Amino acid sequence: MAPAGPFDVLVRGSGAVGLAAALALSRQGLAVALAGPDQPPGGDDVRAYALNAASVALLRQLKVWDAIPADARTAVHEMRVEGDAPGAALAFSAWSQGLAELAFIVDAAELERALRAAVRFAPHVAWLAPGAEPAAALQVLAEGRDSASRERLGVRMPRQAYGQRGLAARLVSDRPHGGLARQWFRSPDVLALLPLDRPPFEGRPGHGLGLVWSLPDERAEALMALSDDAFVAELMAASGGAAGTLRLASARAQWPLLLAQADPVCGAGWVLVGDAAHLVHPLAGQGLNLGFGDVEALARVIAAREPWRPLGDLRLLQRYARERAAPVAAMARLTDGLLQLFASPLPWVRELRNRGLTLVDHLPPVKRLLTGRAAGG
Repeated sequence: MAPAGPFDVLVRGSGAVGLAAALALSRQGLAVALAGPDQPPGGDDVRAYALNAASVALLRQLKVWDAIPADARTAVHEMRVEGDAPGAALAFSAWSQGLAELAFIVDAAELERALRAAVRFAPHVAWLAPGAEPAAALQVLAEGRDSASRERLGVRMPRQAYGQRGLAARLVSDRPHGGLARQWFRSPDVLALLPLDRPPFEGRPGHGLGLVWSLPDERAEALMALSDDAFVAELMAASGGAAGTLRLASARAQWPLLLAQADPVCGAGWVLVGDAAHLVHPLAGQGLNLGFGDVEALARVIAAREPWRPLGDLRLLQRYARERAAPVAAMARLTDGLLQLFASPLPWVRELRNRGLTLVDHLPPVKRLLTGRAAGG
């Protein structure tokens, strides 16, 4: 039976990161209150997440992974990254890296549905009624990029707008994806076609794809305004037909792309996780992985605390902040650097980046290093 109070932890935010935080902390026997809508927002959710090995391990630990339908989590066995010159490409395969898979592409709605179901059955979690404000020793703020609680605390989170938008949709191809994720890095856009066997209707097994397309604002607006047929024609031209003949299987969605880091990420009695703490460009598909990495680290730090130390102790929470600072900063630098490199129209930069792709493709140790970093969260 869910606790009625008092509470040890108040988690604000009921997206994937907030739900995972509530589950992870409740597994330690802590009484957790969860503030946020207990139902997903209306409308079709066309988002797809690329989850690395560390995120999958966390979901397994929380007893959530196996509750996600099999057709809503597609293994990526190969990945191909192409530049904007003939022959400039970088290929990864799970087999060559000694892995079962490189990542999983997961339907966002099904992931959150599985997390919500687990929370409802968790014996130490209470889902609060709207407006309830219980006391708790620790508040975990997981409200996303526009966190109202973060703003009330006066935490600064300066944002660097990229002047780009992410555009997402679901597609079906006449050609099976075979577990291959494709990505094109070009000036000025980044296009990804990700294997995902669950379109939002009864499609052909093994033929579904998730689209993530990062584009300048004006170009994104123009594409969103096109008819479905005209949009697919633009997409076919951009992909060169490499993934087969495509057709739309959903509506299109878009959102602005930002780089941001909150400072500080914790204080006495509160801590930020997920998009409330940091935002990175989606070109590497690591946003949710960073959020789940926050959850894993916070739960581990709290579990290892001294028996006499309170949950909201500043020094305790600073241990979490120090542990997460390096991986978050490294991912922000990587995604921002890649974007600047591949967005540049200068001929010498174009030559450099395309030669770099080809060079890395011929250096197995470097590819193993990149794969290991991507898997770690």
